[in-house]
Amino acid sequence: MAGGWPVGGRWVSAAPHDRSMDLLDGLGRGVGELAARALDLALPALCAGCGREGEALCRECRPALDARLRQPAGVPVGLPGDIPSPLAQLEWCSSFTGVTRRALHRLKYAGDRRLAAPAGRAVGRRWRRAGVGGDVLVPVPASPDRVRDRGYDQAELIARAASGICGLPVWTPLVRTRTTIAQFDLDRRERAGNVAGAFAVRAASGGARLAGAWIVLVDDVMTTGATLAACGRVLLEEGALAVSAITVARER
Repeated sequence: MAGGWPVGGRWVSAAPHDRSMDLLDGLGRGVGELAARALDLALPALCAGCGREGEALCRECRPALDARLRQPAGVPVGLPGDIPSPLAQLEWCSSFTGVTRRALHRLKYAGDRRLAAPAGRAVGRRWRRAGVGGDVLVPVPASPDRVRDRGYDQAELIARAASGICGLPVWTPLVRTRTTIAQFDLDRRERAGNVAGAFAVRAASGGARLAGAWIVLVDDVMTTGATLAACGRVLLEEGALAVSAITVARER
């Protein structure tokens, strides 16, 4: 069968250039998996939660990522209730505290890509339980400079681990058009301005691939949702049917 993607019960054919990009993505993932295995051999993992040697996140600490797994969909009492426009749904797995905070900090700032797997599996479980709709997972892209420094894009690793749990394929149509200031340094109004115009759909993806698709954005942490909203607007402008979002953690 020709290359393509299942979307909303139909098959969308891939252009040759898209198939080439998917091949490159697959090669990149293979290299990343080899790097992770090499890291395991060279540097035995210490649990990000408790420091115990053996796994990047041990059996006793992993449940922290699933703190909201059995909660109903929606925003709990005590948190801002507005879902950032234009998102159709917003979900997250845990508050950005304790074990979850330490795990995500190590993933983003200490180069321990092994933590993307448990984080992504938590995302997959939460979306499978609470998500309403969705055809594909789309990670929120980091800037090229940060990807180059880390050696990976943590949101993409999280999305690919989530895909294995919730069954939605992963697309990577978004790119950052410029480097932005870290959002935690800014207030709500500054955050929205910081990410305005910072995302675009890569030319190889094209609107035809996105047309009619229900996108589920994936990221590590959200606070006000300004980054997710900025990505959502770009995707809708390119023809997406709807955009929802899920993150590993949310700051209060």
